[in-house]
Amino acid sequence: MIKSWMVIGAVTLVVALGSNIILPQDVKWFKRLQRPRWLTFEGLIPIIWTIIFICGAWSAYIVWETDPGSQKTWWLMGFYLLVEIAIVAYNPVMFRLHSLKAGTIVGAIGSILGVILAITVWSVSPWASLLLLPYVIWSPIGTYTTYEMMQLNPKDQ
Repeated sequence: MIKSWMVIGAVTLVVALGSNIILPQDVKWFKRLQRPRWLTFEGLIPIIWTIIFICGAWSAYIVWETDPGSQKTWWLMGFYLLVEIAIVAYNPVMFRLHSLKAGTIVGAIGSILGVILAITVWSVSPWASLLLLPYVIWSPIGTYTTYEMMQLNPKDQ
């Protein structure tokens, strides 16, 4: 029998892989951009996102197991999916459009949705809500970093 954690993990992985839909010329564009001097942790970003996705999937699992199959739980699963889609849309949208402004907007939308999800989930499970904290903390940092890069690279807005 397929377990709920397997489905949640598989959906998380498949959607996360969607952020890799970028072309080499888009990566080349991004690599040439100036970065803020304080951005010394860029090499850690893949690890940070891995932790965020694991915590998000674990949070969704806790919510599902609290009341499996209920209408409210399905609605929350849809909200988790929406937040993850907003997360993974950042790279393809920004890279394809060659626009740091678009990345900042997508990042801000994802940040807001993440906060709303964490608040909404609190009533179902405080632990599930706390597992969303890495995203709630990191997303504004990433969005602000993109905003700062926009200031350093005015022609790439």
